[in-house]
Amino acid sequence: MNTQAPVCACGIVLVLLLLLTVPRTATAQKNDIDIYSLTVDSKVSSRFAHTVVTSRVVNRADTAQEATFQVELPKKAFITNFSMIIDGVTYPGNIKEKAAAQKQYSEAVARGESAGLVKATGRKMEQFQVSVSVAPAAKVTFELVYEELLKRHLGVYELLLKVRPQQLVKHLQMDIHIFEPQGISVLETESTFLTNELAGALTTSQNKTKAHIRFKPTLSQQQKSPEQQDTVVDGNFIVRYDVNRTISGGSIQIENGYFVHYFAPEGLPSIPKNVIFVIDKSGSMQGKKIQQTREALIKILDDLSPKDQFNLVSFSREITQWKPSLMPASEENVEKAKSYTSSIQAHGGTNINGAMLMAVQLLDKANQEELLPSGSVSLIILLTDGDPTVGETNPKEIQKNVQGAIGGQYSLFCLGFGFDVSYAFLEKLALDNGGLARRIYEDSDSALQLQDFYQEVANPLLTAVAFEYPSNAVEEVTQDNFRLLFKGSEMVVAGKLRDQSPDVLSAKVSGQLLMQNITFQTEAEVAEQEKEFQSPKYIFHNFMERLWAYLTIQQLLEQIVSASDAEKQALETRALGLSLNYSFVTPLTSMVVTKPEGQEESQVVEKPVEDENIHRDIPSGHDVFRSQAMGNRKFRITGSISAESWYTSRGRLRGQGNLKSIAGEVVPFLLSSAPSGPDGVSHGVDLGIEGTSPALPASIQAPPFILPLPGQSVDRLCVDIKHSQGPMTLLSDPDQGVEVTGQYEMEKARFSWIEVTFKNLQLQVRASPEHVVVTRNRRSSVYKWKETLFSVMPGLKMTMDEAGLLLLSSPDRVTIGLLFWDGPGQGLRLLLQDTGRFSSHVSGTLGQFYQDVLWEPPAADDDSKRTLRVQGHDHSATRKLKLDYQETAPGAEISCWSVEL
Repeated sequence: MNTQAPVCACGIVLVLLLLLTVPRTATAQKNDIDIYSLTVDSKVSSRFAHTVVTSRVVNRADTAQEATFQVELPKKAFITNFSMIIDGVTYPGNIKEKAAAQKQYSEAVARGESAGLVKATGRKMEQFQVSVSVAPAAKVTFELVYEELLKRHLGVYELLLKVRPQQLVKHLQMDIHIFEPQGISVLETESTFLTNELAGALTTSQNKTKAHIRFKPTLSQQQKSPEQQDTVVDGNFIVRYDVNRTISGGSIQIENGYFVHYFAPEGLPSIPKNVIFVIDKSGSMQGKKIQQTREALIKILDDLSPKDQFNLVSFSREITQWKPSLMPASEENVEKAKSYTSSIQAHGGTNINGAMLMAVQLLDKANQEELLPSGSVSLIILLTDGDPTVGETNPKEIQKNVQGAIGGQYSLFCLGFGFDVSYAFLEKLALDNGGLARRIYEDSDSALQLQDFYQEVANPLLTAVAFEYPSNAVEEVTQDNFRLLFKGSEMVVAGKLRDQSPDVLSAKVSGQLLMQNITFQTEAEVAEQEKEFQSPKYIFHNFMERLWAYLTIQQLLEQIVSASDAEKQALETRALGLSLNYSFVTPLTSMVVTKPEGQEESQVVEKPVEDENIHRDIPSGHDVFRSQAMGNRKFRITGSISAESWYTSRGRLRGQGNLKSIAGEVVPFLLSSAPSGPDGVSHGVDLGIEGTSPALPASIQAPPFILPLPGQSVDRLCVDIKHSQGPMTLLSDPDQGVEVTGQYEMEKARFSWIEVTFKNLQLQVRASPEHVVVTRNRRSSVYKWKETLFSVMPGLKMTMDEAGLLLLSSPDRVTIGLLFWDGPGQGLRLLLQDTGRFSSHVSGTLGQFYQDVLWEPPAADDDSKRTLRVQGHDHSATRKLKLDYQETAPGAEISCWSVEL
């Protein structure tokens, strides 16, 4: 079916968690289940990822032991195969129609067994799990295969593997092969467990179209320390990449009689938007939810383009519109809207129907009065956390009312906050009206989730996009009409070549840009394209046919949501047939896992669907590992991450090695963090310090800044802030492309935030007392203080140790540190190293001290006072006792020349 739908700008993350449960005793490897080989092989061929996880184990105990194999995979991925090989005998997983497996499923449930081997965990993952009893000295090989089409999210594709073997593994290896005929333009890798010592186990090779990333640590590299048998390999490994694009934006690729057409043109201007934000302010939104909603909405309003128009509709029992009509997103109007947003309070019921109809009426009115700019795009964004309780409360009637009112003119995006809202209701509401639904998880980063979603739809590029191919050339084409194309996303169309198709496959993509029809022409030589995919040895051949089947099934499942009862049967029948033909575990099929005779009967693997209850007992941002019984013992699986501290035994900063820079080569981006959430985003804050600190006089505190002054008669300067209004520029060096700004709260005597911007890298690091937010190319990641972070990108190294010191360094830049100081004078602190690298153009509140500085001799009558002359201005300096926040809390007492600004 070629029904219109939006291009989903959502990012897809491939996630793999491999976990073999073993008793955590000192002799676990000697006497129990031992993983002697663990391999992950992921082949990404033209965005289609085929991942094989293989674990080989042996029972070294004298009695039978249970081995549990767990893998986390993305919700959008389809399992295609699973098998166990036990003493040379293969026990396969057989994929059947769900109805055919229902009897086994029901019997397992009746026995009180966990029949569903796949369950949702966290935000984007599902966990596959199977257990088997292993005889003494017996060996078992587990192998799981899953596949997914990577979707472009804010300009990159992302593959994420989570590896937690929980023990040292003799043969541990990850191989990721990427082949992109368009050429790889960006390649980054990121890890939560890499350290300087372990980075040697990672190798990356790349040419124009291919990349190979291998992680193969030795046993000694895996060890936390020579004395410990615990492994440091515990966490995420991520690969991000993008491909080369042209203004035509189209690439047709052909393999084994199937084609795929990718479309993401570069250089197009954004289309003006008319946006109505519909915000739930019912009683259930009280507390943190409404606070985070206000915070996110204020940031989103700041991101509106001056060409946009907007309005706000808030609702509980009553419905309130900010203004009677759409308003231009001028600086004045945005400030007024932010003020209004700040005053939104939560109370009352939930009148979704009335609020939605009011939003549509605002757009209809502007349309009738010809106030919508020609060629602009109209969007409604609904945020709610509960089911309707006031006015029309029947979900089907609301869906019918909204669809009738919108009439195909506007796109509706629905955000469900938490799990008290019916996601199925919101999903159908959105899909019926050319949009999509997204769940916002209740967590410390909820505001960032909202902002991230807005970034996906902030820049429409084309409307009414249609793909056309010669009718004598192709057949069984996937969706080829789309309502909207957003910046950073990509349209994908796949199909089958006819037997007598032409030697050249041509395509025309048409769309509208600001009321002008625009056409893109693309063609591909069939024989040449076929040859391109035959040469690389590591490419998963016939992948394009499977890509086509995967994409077709996903689109059919989406169409089923908004189809009438009469249409559903035909859609389900086709999706089921493809699922069985290509061995995909989908919501319409099940996999029956067979086991050796005498063990628990066959188990059934079923694909979970997004449901409002499945996550209720699972913290949305955290991995959950339940205790597993083995024999007479019970244990809990845990993980810890070790990171090299940047402190010496005295607590001072340790020097850093220089980064290698190789001219002309793409330097992979390495990021190591310890995010608590399975999707890579950090949640919650732990600002506590274990143990007690010796008491210090209350009057002695750490100053806001301690500046090293190499080459001057005074080696360091303490700076106190006594006067501050609004954000201040602390440092600005245009030659280095770095700027540091901050907001100092006089009443609390601390910074509410400090932000470091590297303009050449399009990277911002914003530190607050709660967490650190790293934003690159509109993509944001959140880290709580004291999470380990290890990142290397061209020209910059970023690390955070377990003490919470975040360092941003480069061979040719000043090293900038950020710290949440827990000692007396608690708050954010800035640290500087290598200040001799500042250019002569450095400026700012702190930058001025690295220009022409002259210290006058101490006063004759009071040697604790002297004058500091900076660029012709005199500052009184006084020698005072301060705490050095560069030391571990509570800090060392130092005598420091201090100035007040």
